[in-house]
Amino acid sequence: MFRQIGLLIIVLGIFTITTVIPDVFAHGLGGDQAMPITFGEMEVTVRTQLDPSDITVGYLDPTNMQIRFFDTLTGTNLDKVTYRVEVWQSGELLARNLFYDNDGRLDVKIKPKIGCDKDPIETCTVYGGSEHASAPEALFVQGAECTDDNLDICGRPSITGPIFIKGGLYKISVDIEAATSPRSVLAERLTYETFVSIAQEQNFFLKTANAEKVPVVVKTYYDEVKNFAFDKSDNSISFDMAFDWNPDYVDLVQVVHEEIRVPKTFAPYAEGKQFKGYVNGIEVDQRAILNDPYSSEDSNIVHFLISKNELVKINDKLGSSNFKNSQMDFKLVPLDEIEKSSTEFYLVDLNDLKTKTPTTVNISWDGKYGANQDVPFQFTFFDDNRNLIKDIRYTYAVFDESNKEIAQYDGDNPVIPGIVSTEGIDIQNIYIPTQGTVRFDIRVIGTGLDSDPTYSGIGSTIIELGTGTQTKPVIAQESAISKISSIPSWIKNNAGWWADGTIDDDSFVQGIQFLVKEKIIKIPPTTQGQSSGNEIPSWIKNNAGWWADGTIDDDSFVQGIQFLIKEGILRI
Repeated sequence: MFRQIGLLIIVLGIFTITTVIPDVFAHGLGGDQAMPITFGEMEVTVRTQLDPSDITVGYLDPTNMQIRFFDTLTGTNLDKVTYRVEVWQSGELLARNLFYDNDGRLDVKIKPKIGCDKDPIETCTVYGGSEHASAPEALFVQGAECTDDNLDICGRPSITGPIFIKGGLYKISVDIEAATSPRSVLAERLTYETFVSIAQEQNFFLKTANAEKVPVVVKTYYDEVKNFAFDKSDNSISFDMAFDWNPDYVDLVQVVHEEIRVPKTFAPYAEGKQFKGYVNGIEVDQRAILNDPYSSEDSNIVHFLISKNELVKINDKLGSSNFKNSQMDFKLVPLDEIEKSSTEFYLVDLNDLKTKTPTTVNISWDGKYGANQDVPFQFTFFDDNRNLIKDIRYTYAVFDESNKEIAQYDGDNPVIPGIVSTEGIDIQNIYIPTQGTVRFDIRVIGTGLDSDPTYSGIGSTIIELGTGTQTKPVIAQESAISKISSIPSWIKNNAGWWADGTIDDDSFVQGIQFLVKEKIIKIPPTTQGQSSGNEIPSWIKNNAGWWADGTIDDDSFVQGIQFLIKEGILRI
């Protein structure tokens, strides 16, 4: 692993995205935000958020359901709001009641309860709270206003019933009956629909050619899956589930999420494998199939993340005959193992470049890809404990060795910047026109619908991309680590003197050249460039100074030396 933080001054000039308040339809892990509606001079909407955000069937402890009513133009909540809340699943009403809240953030304790067989099932549901004096029939609980930190003690009403006891998609319908005063009934209700997913795990077995039974878990966030099958001829897994392909419904679905968990000991699904995915016989984009070897010690987790755009493409390819289809068919096919090249680096605070954030970024790519190709780069985001950072929003920019921009992408949403990576892993196909040094600049904006800034930061790294025909990358980061010995501390004095101008460029280069030849500093194999007479880039000197004062590590410093060798500035 190496870290290339010496380019952060450049990165600061590139990422000038300002923080904005989400004001369009958006979907996050365990949450959803509806389209805003004009209300006077405001654009108001409802956001629904579950806590915890990732709920699996069988989890019967109380869940908090937060419904926020706010102006997207200012981010300000409207106060004294009366809500009519309905909870639906598969067209069946599970709960319906009026609630009142003073500050525009309604928190309701959901208590899942099984074992009721009344018809209709909504009659099983019981509500907790008292009628508010100024909002007839609306439930309210006197006490402290709820925040993210006091849910155990704040005043909140409750719903106890058959809610979140089955996996799948739940519709939370919200009507705003009154706002800014409990007595100010709106001339017309403001009606919103939001959706949240509850996961359900289903256990299956596949039987190999040797009659071995391999356990497989399908975790579905949408609906129960059926007809699980394993094809020995290509080691593919397939299953299906109920789905409405009508374009009007597809337009409401932000993502269909399915997980397939297979033991790492089962060779066709071992770590390092690539996969192709098909939905209703149509191959889906590579971004829709994510392989997660990090979250479980024993299993590889392959995600189907079928976005609304992907669903629309499938409908377009299959035509109107698919609109009446009531089923979604999945097929996952393992491919050959790839030889990955990768680089890894940490992010720093946007306002203090010497302060690390708890975010580490790994960029990896298949070694068979190279210049003049669309290269599928995988971006993976880890926290301090090496866990994936879920529901992260990020942007990237890519530059060639002449500092010319190759690509830049801040997501599909013109109002809310950022590429959303639900599972902390994302694949972007980026066209790299020529071989050589490529710089990636990354900014993490935040996580969740609120763009929580805990993991926000910026960082930069350099890779070497070849022609695509080589079996090993010019700079193989993981092998490089093992070959870099500890650099003697006294060399940092030289680096510091050079950075502050005490010694000139020639003296520094000659000194480093001697140390490399004498193997006092060990450098991973690097192609020697022809002497070009180029000046040493300023970022190399910045690196040296930051390395001297301990801001960056040995690997980052060595990367700068590799650059000098490649450019022919330093001869070995």
